[in-house]
Amino acid sequence: MKKAGVFSILFVVMLFAVGIITEAQQPAKIPRIGYLSAASRSTSPARIEAFRQGLRDLGYVEGKNIVIEYRFAEGKLDRLPALVAELVRLKVDLIVTTASRETRASKGATNTIPIVMTTEGDPVGTGFVASLARPGGNITGLSTLTAELSGKRLELLKEILPNLSRVAVLGSSTNPGHAQVLKETELAAGASKVKLEYLDILGPKDIETAFRAAGKGRADAILMLSSSVFTSQRTQVIELAVKSRLPVSYPRPEFVEAGGLLTYGPSTTDLHRRAATYVDKILKGAKPADLPVEQPTKFEFIINLKAAKQIGLTIPPNVLARADKVLR
Repeated sequence: MKKAGVFSILFVVMLFAVGIITEAQQPAKIPRIGYLSAASRSTSPARIEAFRQGLRDLGYVEGKNIVIEYRFAEGKLDRLPALVAELVRLKVDLIVTTASRETRASKGATNTIPIVMTTEGDPVGTGFVASLARPGGNITGLSTLTAELSGKRLELLKEILPNLSRVAVLGSSTNPGHAQVLKETELAAGASKVKLEYLDILGPKDIETAFRAAGKGRADAILMLSSSVFTSQRTQVIELAVKSRLPVSYPRPEFVEAGGLLTYGPSTTDLHRRAATYVDKILKGAKPADLPVEQPTKFEFIINLKAAKQIGLTIPPNVLARADKVLR
Protein backbone atom coordinates (compact mmCIF):
# COMPACT_ATOMS: atom_id res chain seq x y z
CA MET A 1 0.00 0.00 0.00
CA LYS A 2 1.35 3.41 -0.89
CA LYS A 3 2.32 5.76 1.91
CA ALA A 4 -0.17 8.39 0.69
CA GLY A 5 -2.96 5.84 0.98
CA VAL A 6 -1.91 4.86 4.51
CA PHE A 7 -1.78 8.50 5.60
CA SER A 8 -5.22 9.09 4.11
CA ILE A 9 -6.68 6.19 6.05
CA LEU A 10 -4.99 7.33 9.27
CA PHE A 11 -6.28 10.87 8.71
CA VAL A 12 -9.85 9.63 8.26
CA VAL A 13 -9.57 7.47 11.40
CA MET A 14 -8.27 10.43 13.38
CA LEU A 15 -11.12 12.64 12.17
CA PHE A 16 -13.62 9.95 13.15
CA ALA A 17 -12.08 9.63 16.62
CA VAL A 18 -12.06 13.39 17.13
CA GLY A 19 -15.71 13.48 16.08
CA ILE A 20 -16.65 10.87 18.66
CA ILE A 21 -14.77 12.72 21.42
CA THR A 22 -16.31 16.05 20.45
CA GLU A 23 -19.79 14.54 20.42
CA ALA A 24 -19.22 12.98 23.83
CA GLN A 25 -18.14 16.37 25.18
CA GLN A 26 -21.27 18.11 23.92
CA PRO A 27 -23.53 18.93 26.87
CA ALA A 28 -26.92 17.25 26.81
CA LYS A 29 -29.83 19.53 25.95
CA ILE A 30 -31.50 20.74 29.12
CA PRO A 31 -35.31 20.64 28.90
CA ARG A 32 -36.96 24.05 29.19
CA ILE A 33 -40.44 24.21 30.76
CA GLY A 34 -42.83 27.15 30.61
CA TYR A 35 -44.97 27.78 33.71
CA LEU A 36 -47.87 30.15 33.06
CA SER A 37 -50.12 31.76 35.68
CA ALA A 38 -52.62 34.62 35.48
CA ALA A 39 -51.96 35.46 39.14
CA SER A 40 -48.77 36.64 40.82
CA ARG A 41 -46.05 34.41 42.19
CA SER A 42 -46.81 35.50 45.76
CA THR A 43 -50.42 34.22 45.63
CA SER A 44 -49.56 30.56 45.10
CA PRO A 45 -46.14 29.65 46.56
CA ALA A 46 -47.38 26.28 47.90
CA ARG A 47 -48.58 25.15 44.47
CA ILE A 48 -45.35 26.20 42.78
CA GLU A 49 -43.29 24.42 45.40
CA ALA A 50 -45.45 21.28 45.07
CA PHE A 51 -44.76 21.24 41.32
CA ARG A 52 -41.03 21.70 41.89
CA GLN A 53 -41.05 18.97 44.53
CA GLY A 54 -42.82 16.64 42.12
CA LEU A 55 -40.05 17.25 39.61
CA ARG A 56 -37.35 16.67 42.24
CA ASP A 57 -38.98 13.38 43.19
CA LEU A 58 -38.54 12.32 39.57
CA GLY A 59 -34.87 13.33 39.47
CA TYR A 60 -35.14 16.82 37.99
CA VAL A 61 -33.10 19.54 39.65
CA GLU A 62 -34.03 23.04 38.59
CA GLY A 63 -31.07 24.85 37.06
CA LYS A 64 -29.12 21.61 36.54
CA ASN A 65 -31.07 19.19 34.34
CA ILE A 66 -34.23 21.25 33.84
CA VAL A 67 -35.03 24.94 33.40
CA ILE A 68 -38.38 26.48 34.30
CA GLU A 69 -39.42 29.73 32.64
CA TYR A 70 -41.97 31.30 34.99
CA ARG A 71 -44.45 33.81 33.60
CA PHE A 72 -47.02 35.58 35.82
CA ALA A 73 -49.68 37.97 34.53
CA GLU A 74 -50.06 39.59 38.00
CA GLY A 75 -53.85 39.57 37.63
CA LYS A 76 -53.71 41.41 34.29
CA LEU A 77 -55.44 38.87 32.09
CA ASP A 78 -54.77 40.76 28.86
CA ARG A 79 -51.07 40.01 29.35
CA LEU A 80 -51.54 36.25 28.93
CA PRO A 81 -51.25 36.12 25.10
CA ALA A 82 -47.97 38.07 25.20
CA LEU A 83 -46.56 35.85 27.96
CA VAL A 84 -47.42 32.71 26.00
CA ALA A 85 -45.84 34.23 22.90
CA GLU A 86 -42.63 34.71 24.92
CA LEU A 87 -42.61 31.04 25.89
CA VAL A 88 -43.21 29.97 22.30
CA ARG A 89 -40.31 32.17 21.10
CA LEU A 90 -38.09 30.56 23.73
CA LYS A 91 -38.99 27.19 22.16
CA VAL A 92 -39.91 25.62 25.48
CA ASP A 93 -40.41 21.86 25.43
CA LEU A 94 -43.84 22.16 27.06
CA ILE A 95 -46.08 24.65 28.85
CA VAL A 96 -47.65 24.05 32.28
CA THR A 97 -50.86 26.02 32.83
CA THR A 98 -52.50 26.76 36.17
CA ALA A 99 -56.12 27.44 35.13
CA SER A 100 -58.55 27.67 32.20
CA ARG A 101 -57.57 31.13 30.99
CA GLU A 102 -53.92 30.16 30.80
CA THR A 103 -54.77 26.94 28.95
CA ARG A 104 -56.95 28.79 26.46
CA ALA A 105 -54.24 31.39 25.81
CA SER A 106 -51.67 28.62 25.30
CA LYS A 107 -53.99 26.65 23.03
CA GLY A 108 -54.44 29.76 20.88
CA ALA A 109 -50.69 30.25 20.58
CA THR A 110 -49.55 26.74 19.68
CA ASN A 111 -50.90 23.39 18.52
CA THR A 112 -47.51 21.69 18.59
CA ILE A 113 -45.91 22.47 21.96
CA PRO A 114 -47.35 20.09 24.61
CA ILE A 115 -49.56 21.77 27.24
CA VAL A 116 -50.06 20.28 30.73
CA MET A 117 -53.09 21.51 32.72
CA THR A 118 -52.79 21.46 36.51
CA THR A 119 -56.29 22.48 37.62
CA GLU A 120 -58.90 22.41 34.87
CA GLY A 121 -62.54 22.13 35.89
CA ASP A 122 -64.05 20.82 32.64
CA PRO A 123 -61.41 19.91 30.02
CA VAL A 124 -63.95 18.35 27.65
CA GLY A 125 -66.60 21.05 27.98
CA THR A 126 -64.07 23.78 27.29
CA GLY A 127 -62.88 21.97 24.17
CA PHE A 128 -59.34 21.53 25.43
CA VAL A 129 -59.47 17.75 24.96
CA ALA A 130 -61.65 15.37 22.94
CA SER A 131 -62.18 13.10 25.96
CA LEU A 132 -60.54 12.39 29.30
CA ALA A 133 -59.34 8.97 28.14
CA ARG A 134 -58.08 10.16 24.75
CA PRO A 135 -57.22 13.88 24.77
CA GLY A 136 -56.38 13.76 21.08
CA GLY A 137 -54.34 16.97 20.72
CA ASN A 138 -51.39 18.71 22.35
CA ILE A 139 -53.16 19.20 25.72
CA THR A 140 -53.45 16.86 28.71
CA GLY A 141 -53.11 17.04 32.48
CA LEU A 142 -55.41 17.08 35.49
CA SER A 143 -59.09 17.87 36.03
CA THR A 144 -60.54 19.31 39.24
CA LEU A 145 -64.17 18.19 38.73
CA THR A 146 -65.20 21.76 39.59
CA ALA A 147 -68.74 21.48 38.23
CA GLU A 148 -69.50 18.26 40.09
CA LEU A 149 -68.24 19.70 43.40
CA SER A 150 -70.58 22.71 43.40
CA GLY A 151 -73.36 20.64 44.97
CA LYS A 152 -71.12 19.46 47.80
CA ARG A 153 -70.00 23.01 48.58
CA LEU A 154 -73.60 24.20 48.69
CA GLU A 155 -74.51 21.23 50.89
CA LEU A 156 -71.82 22.17 53.40
CA LEU A 157 -73.12 25.74 53.57
CA LYS A 158 -76.57 24.33 54.26
CA GLU A 159 -75.21 22.20 57.11
CA ILE A 160 -73.48 25.18 58.67
CA LEU A 161 -76.53 27.40 58.15
CA PRO A 162 -79.65 25.20 58.51
CA ASN A 163 -81.94 28.12 57.59
CA LEU A 164 -79.98 28.90 54.42
CA SER A 165 -82.38 30.12 51.74
CA ARG A 166 -80.52 32.67 49.59
CA VAL A 167 -76.97 32.35 48.28
CA ALA A 168 -75.07 34.85 46.17
CA VAL A 169 -72.87 33.14 43.59
CA LEU A 170 -69.80 35.11 42.52
CA GLY A 171 -68.16 34.05 39.28
CA SER A 172 -66.70 35.26 35.98
CA SER A 173 -68.74 34.57 32.87
CA THR A 174 -65.62 34.90 30.72
CA ASN A 175 -64.03 31.87 32.39
CA PRO A 176 -64.00 28.75 30.16
CA GLY A 177 -66.27 26.10 31.65
CA HIS A 178 -68.14 28.67 33.74
CA ALA A 179 -71.54 27.87 32.23
CA GLN A 180 -71.30 24.19 33.19
CA VAL A 181 -70.29 25.00 36.77
CA LEU A 182 -73.20 27.39 37.12
CA LYS A 183 -75.60 24.80 35.70
CA GLU A 184 -74.48 22.19 38.25
CA THR A 185 -74.77 24.77 41.04
CA GLU A 186 -78.35 25.58 40.02
CA LEU A 187 -79.28 21.89 40.06
CA ALA A 188 -77.85 21.51 43.56
CA ALA A 189 -79.68 24.66 44.71
CA GLY A 190 -82.98 23.27 43.44
CA ALA A 191 -82.48 20.07 45.41
CA SER A 192 -81.62 22.06 48.56
CA LYS A 193 -84.44 24.56 48.00
CA VAL A 194 -81.97 27.42 47.96
CA LYS A 195 -82.44 30.49 45.79
CA LEU A 196 -79.36 31.71 43.93
CA GLU A 197 -78.41 35.24 42.92
CA TYR A 198 -75.64 35.25 40.34
CA LEU A 199 -73.20 38.19 40.34
CA ASP A 200 -70.77 38.43 37.44
CA ILE A 201 -67.21 39.56 38.24
CA LEU A 202 -65.29 40.66 35.14
CA GLY A 203 -62.55 42.61 36.91
CA PRO A 204 -61.27 43.71 40.34
CA LYS A 205 -63.52 46.77 40.36
CA ASP A 206 -66.60 44.51 40.35
CA ILE A 207 -65.75 42.68 43.58
CA GLU A 208 -66.81 45.31 46.12
CA THR A 209 -69.94 46.05 44.06
CA ALA A 210 -70.86 42.36 44.15
CA PHE A 211 -70.49 42.14 47.94
CA ARG A 212 -72.73 45.18 48.36
CA ALA A 213 -75.28 43.62 46.02
CA ALA A 214 -75.18 40.37 47.99
CA GLY A 215 -75.92 42.28 51.18
CA LYS A 216 -78.77 44.25 49.63
CA GLY A 217 -80.19 41.03 48.19
CA ARG A 218 -80.28 39.59 51.72
CA ALA A 219 -78.02 36.68 50.86
CA ASP A 220 -77.36 34.31 53.75
CA ALA A 221 -74.00 33.25 52.31
CA ILE A 222 -71.72 33.53 49.28
CA LEU A 223 -70.51 30.72 47.04
CA MET A 224 -67.42 31.86 45.20
CA LEU A 225 -66.54 30.11 41.94
CA SER A 226 -62.97 29.74 40.72
CA SER A 227 -61.57 32.81 38.98
CA SER A 228 -58.11 34.32 38.61
CA VAL A 229 -59.72 37.70 39.40
CA PHE A 230 -60.50 36.49 42.93
CA THR A 231 -57.10 34.86 43.34
CA SER A 232 -55.22 38.05 42.46
CA GLN A 233 -57.46 40.10 44.80
CA ARG A 234 -57.54 37.57 47.62
CA THR A 235 -56.87 40.04 50.44
CA GLN A 236 -59.63 42.39 49.28
CA VAL A 237 -62.10 39.53 48.96
CA ILE A 238 -61.47 38.29 52.50
CA GLU A 239 -61.69 41.79 53.97
CA LEU A 240 -65.03 42.37 52.23
CA ALA A 241 -66.33 39.03 53.53
CA VAL A 242 -65.57 40.09 57.11
CA LYS A 243 -67.01 43.56 56.56
CA SER A 244 -70.25 42.15 55.14
CA ARG A 245 -70.39 39.47 57.87
CA LEU A 246 -71.34 36.88 55.27
CA PRO A 247 -70.11 33.25 55.32
CA VAL A 248 -68.16 32.57 52.13
CA SER A 249 -67.27 29.21 50.60
CA TYR A 250 -64.02 29.69 48.67
CA PRO A 251 -62.78 27.69 45.66
CA ARG A 252 -59.24 27.07 46.92
CA PRO A 253 -57.34 26.50 50.19
CA GLU A 254 -55.19 29.62 49.72
CA PHE A 255 -58.20 31.80 50.55
CA VAL A 256 -58.86 30.04 53.84
CA GLU A 257 -55.19 30.01 54.79
CA ALA A 258 -55.20 33.78 54.23
CA GLY A 259 -58.21 34.30 56.53
CA GLY A 260 -61.27 33.06 54.63
CA LEU A 261 -63.96 30.88 56.20
CA LEU A 262 -64.03 27.53 54.41
CA THR A 263 -63.18 25.59 51.28
CA TYR A 264 -63.91 22.16 49.90
CA GLY A 265 -62.31 20.68 46.82
CA PRO A 266 -59.33 18.89 45.33
CA SER A 267 -55.95 19.51 46.88
CA THR A 268 -54.36 21.99 44.47
CA THR A 269 -50.90 21.23 45.81
CA ASP A 270 -51.43 17.53 45.13
CA LEU A 271 -52.56 18.30 41.57
CA HIS A 272 -49.47 20.43 40.95
CA ARG A 273 -47.23 17.72 42.33
CA ARG A 274 -48.87 15.16 40.04
CA ALA A 275 -48.49 17.49 37.06
CA ALA A 276 -44.76 16.79 37.26
CA THR A 277 -45.41 13.18 36.19
CA TYR A 278 -46.89 14.47 32.92
CA VAL A 279 -43.83 16.65 32.37
CA ASP A 280 -41.60 13.62 32.91
CA LYS A 281 -43.56 11.39 30.53
CA ILE A 282 -43.67 14.01 27.77
CA LEU A 283 -39.96 14.77 28.08
CA LYS A 284 -39.32 11.04 27.70
CA GLY A 285 -41.27 10.92 24.44
CA ALA A 286 -44.93 10.42 25.32
CA LYS A 287 -47.48 12.41 23.33
CA PRO A 288 -50.16 14.46 25.13
CA ALA A 289 -52.79 12.96 22.83
CA ASP A 290 -52.07 9.54 24.34
CA LEU A 291 -51.93 10.56 28.03
CA PRO A 292 -55.38 10.37 29.70
CA VAL A 293 -56.51 13.36 31.76
CA GLU A 294 -56.47 12.35 35.43
CA GLN A 295 -59.12 13.25 37.98
CA PRO A 296 -58.36 14.35 41.55
CA THR A 297 -57.73 11.70 44.19
CA LYS A 298 -57.17 13.93 47.24
CA PHE A 299 -59.82 16.34 48.53
CA GLU A 300 -59.62 18.88 51.35
CA PHE A 301 -62.29 20.37 53.61
CA ILE A 302 -60.73 23.26 55.54
CA ILE A 303 -62.40 25.54 58.09
CA ASN A 304 -60.98 28.71 59.63
CA LEU A 305 -62.48 29.18 63.11
CA LYS A 306 -60.95 32.63 63.50
CA ALA A 307 -62.82 33.74 60.37
CA ALA A 308 -66.03 32.22 61.75
CA LYS A 309 -65.61 34.17 65.02
CA GLN A 310 -65.06 37.42 63.10
CA ILE A 311 -68.54 37.19 61.57
CA GLY A 312 -70.23 35.73 64.65
CA LEU A 313 -70.72 32.27 63.17
CA THR A 314 -70.67 29.00 65.13
CA ILE A 315 -69.66 25.92 63.16
CA PRO A 316 -71.69 22.83 64.22
CA PRO A 317 -69.53 20.15 65.92
CA ASN A 318 -70.56 17.46 63.40
CA VAL A 319 -69.28 19.63 60.54
CA LEU A 320 -66.05 20.44 62.36
CA ALA A 321 -65.46 16.74 62.96
CA ARG A 322 -65.43 16.09 59.20
CA ALA A 323 -62.90 18.81 58.37
CA ASP A 324 -59.48 17.69 57.18
CA LYS A 325 -57.93 20.79 58.66
CA VAL A 326 -59.21 23.32 61.20
CA LEU A 327 -57.38 26.65 61.46
CA ARG A 328 -57.72 28.37 64.82
